Amino acid sequence: MPTETPSKLAFLIWAATPDRPDLCVTPLVHALAARALDCEVEIHFAGPAVRWLVEGVAAAAFATPEREKSIQRFLDELAGEGVKLLTCSMALAAWVGPQEALIAQCSGAAGATAFVARSLDPSWRTLVF
Repeated sequence: MPTETPSKLAFLIWAATPDRPDLCVTPLVHALAARALDCEVEIHFAGPAVRWLVEGVAAAAFATPEREKSIQRFLDELAGEGVKLLTCSMALAAWVGPQEALIAQCSGAAGATAFVARSLDPSWRTLVF
C-alpha cells in the first residue's frame, strides 16, 4: 500500500531564545521554505522561546550585526503566509508576565500534547530547534 507524502510540518522552537536571535532565524527560514512548497506549517514556541511572541521582543532583535531584518519581520512574513504561531500553555504561564501582551500574529496556545500529537500523526513531520 503506497503511503502519502506528508504535507504538514510542525516546528518546535525552544532553544532559540531571545538572548540568541541568531539561532532563531534558521527555523523561521525553514518554515518559510516549507510554505513555499505548499506545506501547512505550525510553529510551537516553548520554554523561554515563547518570549518571541511578546510584544516588542522580536521587533528589537536582529540575527546579524548588520540588523537588516528583525525577527519580527520574519514573524510578520510567516503570519502573512498563513503559518500558525503558537505559544506553549505552560511556557506562557512561566515566561510571560500578566501585564505583557502577545503580538497580534500569535494564533493562540497549544500545549505539549498538541505537539506530541503532531509527531505521532503520519500526515505531519516535526522539527525541533
